[in-house]
Amino acid sequence: MISQPPDERTQRLIDPSVLDRIQSEVDSDLVVLFMNGTPVFPLCGPSAQGAQILGLLGVRYKAIDVTVDPSLRLAIRDFSNWPTLPQLYVKGQFIGGNDVMRQMLENGDLQALFMRHAIPMLD
Repeated sequence: MISQPPDERTQRLIDPSVLDRIQSEVDSDLVVLFMNGTPVFPLCGPSAQGAQILGLLGVRYKAIDVTVDPSLRLAIRDFSNWPTLPQLYVKGQFIGGNDVMRQMLENGDLQALFMRHAIPMLD
């Protein structure tokens, strides 16, 4: 028996309606953060840091708690082809996870991205 790579097996198990729901969420707001928990009650350190970065910049964003729906938690990783949470989307484009957000914040790329898309930030 020939085994398939894990990502191909996973893709077959994901309900296409969940992927459609993710796309709808990504399209519904300028900035969307899929995370474990909520900005007020994050359930892991990386999700807390992702929310903290956006809060530090004063960016309004939509947070999606993936822990409330196991199918969403599995599907978001397949949708972005990114294995960890949080996951940041800006104007429908996947940006990255916590490490990417932190690096972009430190070098000014995250602020420049928001400015390029005319997304308001605190001064």
